[in-house]
Amino acid sequence: MNSNFCLLIILLRNLVANNFVADSSSNSVLPAGWGCLQRNTPCFLDSRNSSSFAVDSGKSIVGPDNSVYEPDRASLGAASSYVTGAPTWGVSNVGKFMEANNGSYIIHSPGQFLNTLEPELFQNARISPSSLRYYGIGLENGNYTVTLLFAEFDFPDTQSWKSRGRRVFDIYVQGERKEQNFDIRKAAGGKSFTAVRKQYTVPVTKNFLEIHLFWAGKGTCCIPTQGYYGPAISALSATPSISLALK
Repeated sequence: MNSNFCLLIILLRNLVANNFVADSSSNSVLPAGWGCLQRNTPCFLDSRNSSSFAVDSGKSIVGPDNSVYEPDRASLGAASSYVTGAPTWGVSNVGKFMEANNGSYIIHSPGQFLNTLEPELFQNARISPSSLRYYGIGLENGNYTVTLLFAEFDFPDTQSWKSRGRRVFDIYVQGERKEQNFDIRKAAGGKSFTAVRKQYTVPVTKNFLEIHLFWAGKGTCCIPTQGYYGPAISALSATPSISLALK
């Protein structure tokens, strides 16, 4: 196996899972954009490109407040990332489903969703077998409202063993754990196809925001089939808690 490829895999796992900092000797091996996916974000420190961003797992959608959700259609592998061209946001994954699964790590359901006036936002979900992170890059510093949208549709609302599956993961924002053992169905009153919205107010410093969904081995792994575990999210957004003027 090519030595540069082995070094790349080690670096990507460290950068995404452990927040290690890449030095100049490793920059030549890393894909473009990975140097920005660290909390010190050296390439965009003091560079203010935007004061908000919104992402949907699958397609571009205009929200009820006229906010534009950019599509996350990236095909992510065991240790990979995607950064938008501006860039204003990015996404990374660490972990590989050992069982056969959707290669893009995005699942879809055309079903109807309760508890929302925007069902389109919940029809797709980005999944990960272990560690899923979204990043706001080049944001104006200040306090932000982070909104995370979830809906479970892997486990049916039926009186059968298939409905006993549990997807459980932790939610971190800016390195602080906001939810431990978060269960989408439990948060939705024990129902699938029901929208769940979580909001947090967090500070953005160094023009960087990190949202981390992490599977700590809780919940089920094999219901209704092998590979149904790990974090899942439909959409997310970050908006300033107060008006921020780009300078």
